[in-house]
Amino acid sequence: MSRPDQLKLGTFVYTFGFHPAAWLHPGSDVHGANDLSHLKKVAQISEAAKLDFMFFADSPAAAIGDPAALARQPTKMNRFEPITAITALSQHTEKLGFVATASTSYYEPYNIARLYASADHMSGGRMCWNVVTSDHDETGYNYNREGLPPHSERYERCEEFVDVVFGLWDSYEPDALLLDRDSGIYHDQHKLHELNHHGKHFQVRGPLNIARTPQGRPVIAQAGGSEPGMELAARTAEMVFSLASNIDKNRAFYANVKGRMAKYGRHEDDLKIMPGIVINVGETEEEARAKEQQLVDLMHPDVGLLMLQEFLEADLRGVDLDKPFPMERMPEKAKGSKALFDELKEFVTQGHTMRELITHYARRHTGNGLTGTPTQIADFMQEWFETRAADGFILMFPTLPSSLEDFTRLVVPELRRRGLFREEYEASTLRGNLGISEPANRYTLARAAE
Repeated sequence: MSRPDQLKLGTFVYTFGFHPAAWLHPGSDVHGANDLSHLKKVAQISEAAKLDFMFFADSPAAAIGDPAALARQPTKMNRFEPITAITALSQHTEKLGFVATASTSYYEPYNIARLYASADHMSGGRMCWNVVTSDHDETGYNYNREGLPPHSERYERCEEFVDVVFGLWDSYEPDALLLDRDSGIYHDQHKLHELNHHGKHFQVRGPLNIARTPQGRPVIAQAGGSEPGMELAARTAEMVFSLASNIDKNRAFYANVKGRMAKYGRHEDDLKIMPGIVINVGETEEEARAKEQQLVDLMHPDVGLLMLQEFLEADLRGVDLDKPFPMERMPEKAKGSKALFDELKEFVTQGHTMRELITHYARRHTGNGLTGTPTQIADFMQEWFETRAADGFILMFPTLPSSLEDFTRLVVPELRRRGLFREEYEASTLRGNLGISEPANRYTLARAAE
C-alpha cells in the first residue's frame, strides 16, 4: 500500500540519550549537558542524514524525589534551556528543523510568540513550538504555585494561550515591510495590526514587534491522547507525537485525530502523526540485543525504581526487588499513558519480580521499543507508514551520538532503498520539508474578502 509521500523522521534529544543510564555509556559525551559542541555534533549527524528535525523535550525544573537516585540520573538535573539551545544550533546547520518544548502553564503568550518568531527568523524558517501544559508537580514550585493545576484548567488556559500566540504571529501581514528609503517609510501602517485580545486568562494588546517569519509562523507540535488534547491537535497542531503502544491503537488514534480536522477547515496532510520509538539497531539481532542489555546492566535499580514510582504515583520504598510486585500498592488508574499503565499491570500479574518490572518499564516508558537489524526496523516503519498508523517517527536513541550514528549508517540506507525516505531535503524551511502548508494571515484573508 504505497503512499505518495515519504517518512518524516526526527531525532529526540535528552542530552546523553534516551536511556536513563546513557550518560554512563562510552558512546555518549559525559560533558555534553553543558557543552554545545555535543549537541552541535548530534545536529550535524542528523542533518547529514537528511532527518527532518531535532526534538528537545524539556521540563523547566529539576526533578524531585530520592536524592541518591537523582544523583545517578542527570537528565532533568542539568540541561540547557531548549529555545536558547535550538537558536544556537540553527547557526551550525542549514536545513535541519528544530522542535523545542515550552509550557503554556509557565509562560505568557507574548513571550512565547516573540521567542519563537525570533528563533524562526534566525534559522531561516526552521523552528517548531512543542505545546505542552506540563504534567509534573515539581515545576509549579518554581513559579509561584503549589504543585500542578487540574488537567481541565491547564487545557482551558492552553486553548486560549495558543489562540493568542497565533494572533500575535499574524501582527505583520506578509508584505507589510516596505523598507522604502526614498519615502522614509519602513512598514505599511495598515498592514500591522493590534490583537486587542481580552479573554478569561489573558489580556494582550499587541502587536508583536517582529515581522512575519520565513515560514509564515513556526510549526506547532503537540503530544497528548486525552479528549481535549486530540481536539486541540486537530484544530492547531501540525505534528502530533503519539504514545500508542501498538499498531492497531495507533491506526485508531491516527484516524481519530485526522478525522476531526475537516470541521476546522484543515486538510489532514497538514498534520503529521509521529510516534516515539526507542531504537536499538545492530548488524545482527544478537548485536542489537547486546547493545540493549549493556544499558540495562548499567542502570542502577534506584534510578529505575524512582522512574516507576513517579509514573505510578505509588510509594515503593522498601519493596524487595527480587519478589513480585505488591499489588496492594498498584493504583487504580494511570497518571500518564493509560496504554503503558495497562501493560505494566498485565506484566506484574504474570508473576515478574520488581527488578524485572523496573527493567521492563525502563525499556517501554515512552512509545515502542524496537531492537533488531536494519531490515527488521525498516519493516516495522514501513508497515506503520503504509497502513496509516504513522506519518513518521520520533527516533528516541538510547545513547547520543552513538545510537544515532548506528541508525544513520544502517537504517537510513535501507529506507532509501525502499523509496521510503528522502535523498535530499525538499526545501529550506521545516514546513517545506514536512510537506505542510503555510497558514494564511488572518488580516490578509479578511482584506481579500472585502
